[in-house]
Amino acid sequence: MLKPAERPLEQLLELMGHKGVFAILHSLQSGPLRFGALQQLTDLPPRTLSLRLKELEELRLISRTEYNEVPPRVDYALTERGQSLRPALEALARWEEQSR
Repeated sequence: MLKPAERPLEQLLELMGHKGVFAILHSLQSGPLRFGALQQLTDLPPRTLSLRLKELEELRLISRTEYNEVPPRVDYALTERGQSLRPALEALARWEEQSR
């Protein structure tokens, strides 16, 4: 987990270095997704994906919405704070594409 004493930018940069974080944030730009969809898009094992989602939630970059349904349904979405990262995420995606 993240150290609470660190500044938000340092926390974000540390987290961005972890496998799958960029893919999660980039995937959620198109709208809310369920856990299974995020797992398919990121190829992360369930335990790792769950940990990353909790870390992103701690930074208030994503929200988790539970629906009282059977079977249970949970959606993950970018918060307003997470949406504010869109220009940076798009720039990183362009850089990745050009680097191939």
